[in-house]
Amino acid sequence: MTAVAIACALVAAALFAVAATRQHTEVAGLAVDRAPGLRTLSRLLRSPGWWAATGLAAGAGLLHLVALALAPLPVVQPLGVFSLVLTVLFGPRARTRRVVAAVGLVVAGVAGFVAFAASAAPAAAIGAGTAEGVAVTGFVLAALGWFARAGCAATAASAAVLFGLGSSVVHAAASQPPATAALLAGQALLLLGAGGVLLHRAYAAGPAAVVVGTATVLDPLTAVAVAALAYGEVPPPAAAFAAVVALAGVRVLAGAVPEVPPKPEENPVPPTGLRVLIGADTFPPDINGAAFFAERLARGLAGRGHDVHVACPSGDGPARTERRDGYTIHRIRSRAIPFHGEYRFCTPGRARTAAAAILDRVRPDVVHVQAHFGVGRALLATAVERNVPGMATNHFMPDNLLGYTPFPRRVQDALARWAWKDLVRVYRHARIVTTPTPRAAEVLAGIGLGRPAEVVSCGIDLAHYAAPAARPAEGPMSVLFVGRLDAEKNVDQLLRALAPLPHVRADLVGDGTRRRELEALAAELGVRAAFHGFVSDAELVRRYAEADVFCMPGTAELQSLATMEAMAAGLPVIAADALALPHLVRHGENGYLFEPGAITTISRWIADLAADADRRARMGEASRAIVARHDIDGVLAAFEAQYRILAGLPAPTAVEQAA
Repeated sequence: MTAVAIACALVAAALFAVAATRQHTEVAGLAVDRAPGLRTLSRLLRSPGWWAATGLAAGAGLLHLVALALAPLPVVQPLGVFSLVLTVLFGPRARTRRVVAAVGLVVAGVAGFVAFAASAAPAAAIGAGTAEGVAVTGFVLAALGWFARAGCAATAASAAVLFGLGSSVVHAAASQPPATAALLAGQALLLLGAGGVLLHRAYAAGPAAVVVGTATVLDPLTAVAVAALAYGEVPPPAAAFAAVVALAGVRVLAGAVPEVPPKPEENPVPPTGLRVLIGADTFPPDINGAAFFAERLARGLAGRGHDVHVACPSGDGPARTERRDGYTIHRIRSRAIPFHGEYRFCTPGRARTAAAAILDRVRPDVVHVQAHFGVGRALLATAVERNVPGMATNHFMPDNLLGYTPFPRRVQDALARWAWKDLVRVYRHARIVTTPTPRAAEVLAGIGLGRPAEVVSCGIDLAHYAAPAARPAEGPMSVLFVGRLDAEKNVDQLLRALAPLPHVRADLVGDGTRRRELEALAAELGVRAAFHGFVSDAELVRRYAEADVFCMPGTAELQSLATMEAMAAGLPVIAADALALPHLVRHGENGYLFEPGAITTISRWIADLAADADRRARMGEASRAIVARHDIDGVLAAFEAQYRILAGLPAPTAVEQAA
């Protein structure tokens, strides 16, 4: 009888696979991103495709019930995992070597588990009261799931648990007297029906990969747990190893279930425009150079007639979509970074699921990511699966992230080496890699990127910062710093350099983890320092106009947008001779460079400029001339050209560029 039960369960799994795919197609086509309402339900009831899929599901359910009546629960229920295997094997874009290996793990693991479970000694008769308790538990969970407003994964998990509990009650009913069996069977049907309703909610709320993957894992786990804890049908310990093998394969397959692409968003694209999806792991309200660049790129491309979308972590946790300055932002559910609560990240599973949904909805011509972290890596990998051309821009320097961790330097160095290797692995999916400066390109070559990175400046709106100087004729000279008050910016060196210069004051714009420490240091040294915190854009422009000199002591600058803004405002610059800063500061022409940590040298250059207003003016004009090649219009044109190459389109004509 066990062999017959296994055959019935396998056929049921095959029918379930077809039914799940068809049902998701019907529901997703009617109720994208929302729970199906009464109008959607009425349209489903008029759909022949939905009825055909429901008929297959009903037939699969009957075969599964027969299997449950003929064999122990731990033997039958795990075989439902094969519905996921079949969905993957017969789906497009799925039969990679990785997926085939995962299928082998699932088949071997489930076969081993079923074999071990079938060899176990039969359990004692199941009491009606025990089965009734399982049913009541299911009704409570069904009520909670009905009123809860949950996402796709949570709703699919609720449905899977109800399926597992319903199957457990059916299995118990098979050994009861007719009257008790009929009562338990009715309760089981209610549980399975409630699970079906929640399953359709999950279909409407997210991709089939999440629904099928969640259901095929939690359904058998629930049933096996009930069998072991309530019915005494405990599989032998060796079955646990087989279960782990199967779950490892399921984890891979759940991410490989093909999607039924929803209708693309109805955002018209001009004839000469492109639909561009920008992936950013940091985006305003985050305050850093990469976030500002991504926002400026999106706004600039939208202003040039492109349909622009940005995928990024949510700033406050929940996922949402918003419209701003002519482009669309898809904010993905996120978590706070443990050692830096001001920034958030997306877990790999959440990022991969969201990336697939966004790509299928937006249908971009090109994907352009700004980092190799959660969102960037998920978008690039998913774009490859969907044959969407992708490119990447690198803003990453390990010091900008690891400086927030409590790890010792040796551990940080090891993490930095791993992070660079990870970047190389992720960016292999990008057809073009860019970086802001030649020095940054040398860094990528040094870590083994394997191909030259193209240099494209992050760019700034030069005219925006070119306000007339408003520096007071009297009073101390102002040395301005703009940026995060964090370890890698080395603002303490600037404060120490000002200690012997009482006729000079520091204006510090920005905030960060070291602000209180720096305020205490300024008070201890007797330095005239004003900490302005985060300021509005208009206030920032005013600070540039009122300053006399700009100082950037940071040593992890891949380009330094703040330095370019200061140069556009006509300020001489004193900067560390590190990474990209020597590309902006020409020693003796528009400012001075100093060896990182050379505090006396910083003092010397500040004192020289404080004593010579004419030199400050000449160097300020030189700064304007040097930064002119970083104007944002040229940067946008460069990226447009790369997008067209990736999309296989000709370069725009002069008329199109003028338009």
